[in-house]
Amino acid sequence: MANTNINIRMDADLKRQFEAFCADMGMTMTTAFNIFAKKAVREYRIPFEISGDIPKAETLEAIEEVKRMKADPALGKTYTDVDQMMEELLSDV
Repeated sequence: MANTNINIRMDADLKRQFEAFCADMGMTMTTAFNIFAKKAVREYRIPFEISGDIPKAETLEAIEEVKRMKADPALGKTYTDVDQMMEELLSDV
């Protein structure tokens, strides 16, 4: 099978760290990227978890507040009709 070249842009410090990691694992960066590509194609998925940042304390408190409001109807009003909700929200302006 014929080989082809690809170019990847990455932070210089990250490249240096990744090269060192690959060397410690006994492979080149090319080998590491080929392993990733083969596994992704074979499994038809990104072969590791990708997640966002851990929410800040303020966000976590807001999430907990919503959970409390959902659990106790006295703490928050619910709507089954969007038009009714919008009418009430806009009437407070």
